Amino acid sequence: MANLELDPAHDLSTFRRLSLGTWRTAYDPSVYGSLTLSMDRALAYVDAFRAATGRHLTVTHLMARAAAAVLAEYPEANVVMRLGRPYRRRRIGVFFQVAMADPTTGKLDLSGATIHDPERKTLTEICDELEARFAEVRVGRDRALAGVRKLFARMPLRLIPAVLELTAFASYTLNLDLRWAGVPRDAFGSVMITNVGALGLEEAFVPLVPYSRVPLLLALGAIRETPVVRDGTLTTARTMKVCATFDHRVLDGAHAAAMARTLRAWMEDPFAHFDRLPAGEEARAMHQAQP
Repeated sequence: MANLELDPAHDLSTFRRLSLGTWRTAYDPSVYGSLTLSMDRALAYVDAFRAATGRHLTVTHLMARAAAAVLAEYPEANVVMRLGRPYRRRRIGVFFQVAMADPTTGKLDLSGATIHDPERKTLTEICDELEARFAEVRVGRDRALAGVRKLFARMPLRLIPAVLELTAFASYTLNLDLRWAGVPRDAFGSVMITNVGALGLEEAFVPLVPYSRVPLLLALGAIRETPVVRDGTLTTARTMKVCATFDHRVLDGAHAAAMARTLRAWMEDPFAHFDRLPAGEEARAMHQAQP
């Protein structure tokens, strides 16, 4: 008699097939940490920005711009591993992971888009660029991504690990531009951001993705009303937990602590760091954000 009664899983999503081809062992250099941010001012800024510009700014956009500021301040964290040693990137890229329905099957799947040089862009530019990219992804108009998804959807599972490793070796170790083969240039950027709060999760630690060569991943949890103590008085505030996963080969606790300070400064004092808003709108929002 068998140890377990089992049936093979069929009809796997594209992301699930890629997952099976990516992680074949539990051994990796991942380090995990979390940071709880006060979000009252950030949410007030989001409301004021939307009112002033008409753009659908979200906390994810703010985090992308703040993460870019972190990497600009600490360029030693903006690296890629090649031949067993870190190489510093000259540009910053932020990859946004998003849950979406597969345009062909309609099943829930994961995909994403990368924004390059966000530290040089306004929030309006980031919103517009990301909205356009996600629109292309959702309807399958991103030809490179659609081609890659179609390829892996049909590829036998046993071949996926070798293909991913070969593609990563050519793209990163050899540093070849493979756009001629349908592989986007610098497809995953410097840091990955995923909003698990949109799924109702308050926290989640996401795994490193070896073939992406990205050493830092940030998962944004759901914003909750939580009890806090201010000046010795118990009150409530809206908070969000940011869960980070980083590659211990290139980043350590000292890096994480310094980067967390910059991230907290941007997210908890947004009016001083992000795009300036019309004076009246900014004053009204700051007043509403006062505890």
